[in-house]
Amino acid sequence: MGIFDKGVKKTKVGLFDKLSRALVGKSTVGDDLLDAIEDALIATDMGVDTTLKIIDNLEDRVSRDKYMSFDELVAMLREEIAALLDVDVEASDDYVEPSFSEQFDFTKKPYIILVVGVNGVGKTTTIGKIASRLRAEGKKVVIGAADTFRAAAVDQLTIWAERAGVDIVKQQMGSDPASVAFDTVKSAVAKGADVVLIDTAGRLHNRIDLMNELSKIKNVIKKVVPEGASDVMLVLDGSTGQNAFQQAGEFSKATEITSLAVTKLDGSAKGGVVIGIVDRFRVPIKFIGVGEGVEDLKVFDKKEYVENLFSEEDLKNK
Repeated sequence: MGIFDKGVKKTKVGLFDKLSRALVGKSTVGDDLLDAIEDALIATDMGVDTTLKIIDNLEDRVSRDKYMSFDELVAMLREEIAALLDVDVEASDDYVEPSFSEQFDFTKKPYIILVVGVNGVGKTTTIGKIASRLRAEGKKVVIGAADTFRAAAVDQLTIWAERAGVDIVKQQMGSDPASVAFDTVKSAVAKGADVVLIDTAGRLHNRIDLMNELSKIKNVIKKVVPEGASDVMLVLDGSTGQNAFQQAGEFSKATEITSLAVTKLDGSAKGGVVIGIVDRFRVPIKFIGVGEGVEDLKVFDKKEYVENLFSEEDLKNK
């Protein structure tokens, strides 16, 4: 089982089933078959634009050879998706999952991450899991509870901080989030922390509010660390499909997003959203969530993702 098997299993089963049914009785690749392939890809929530890129490339490739077996079709799709993600998917037997520490530049100390995203996407849980994984790798972590509008968010972060054995900075409900961010970074610098994870409000009245709030937080951080925040990480719920695209678009308009974490992929047949988001926004996905446990937050490796989506075991079972 690959490290992302839980995250792509339902997507893979649905995609392979639709492709198999589309190919029944077909000896050539015509418009009807391409339409069926297009429908299968869109069903994974890969997005229309990304799907059409793949279909256009398939049309070019099959124009030279009208016959295509199931294995040939899947191999072509695998290559096209790998190209979109800009990876070489030649199988490797010596794969080692990257550490969480390798995802951050510790020449910047502390490495400050602003975590953004709407309520309900798993933002607070993701912060807790990242803190736990980094702490387990020997890094000193400080969490800032700057989502001061939700008591539940602060309480949940406090529990995660206690479990992970990391420090948390918080203030009273309704406090100025920028003030919490300032205190968090100041504390982290004083303690020689490696990483700062700052939770931000998951819902503000409109995009202007969001932009202003994040700008205030970024500005106060620069008063302590002139280089400012190292990373603005957007957390998206992968199971929401097209909704995740919309959220990424809205947050990208409000602030510069430098990395992504995509959660809740294990229970969804919409794992294609990962491919569509990378293709459309060109922002790296650092982590994906494939389960409830701390160990189920994985470093996202594009090559391994494609290998799991089109694993040889599934091809042999077809």
